[in-house]
Amino acid sequence: MDHSKHIRLTQTELTADVLTDATVYGADDEKVGTVSHLHGSGPSAEAIIDVGGFLGIGAKPVAVPVADLDFMRDEDGDVHAVTTWTKDQLTEMPEHQH
Repeated sequence: MDHSKHIRLTQTELTADVLTDATVYGADDEKVGTVSHLHGSGPSAEAIIDVGGFLGIGAKPVAVPVADLDFMRDEDGDVHAVTTWTKDQLTEMPEHQH
């Protein structure tokens, strides 16, 4: 996927309503997870990403600063994020406790 043509989200769009269920792509453009929910809002928020599993079953939630994710909209208006982390690196992070 060519993310260079996608429109980056503004600081005011970094809210749970916009980011929840966004697909997260890793360094190699592989789908590494999905945003489950947020703690806080704006660039200081934490995104809880469900990593691994199959169709949401067995996924491990990990907390990642929103500032470390590049959120954007594709040509269809769907929100997704890009990170420099791989799926393995995210899986090795401590599990987020609700």
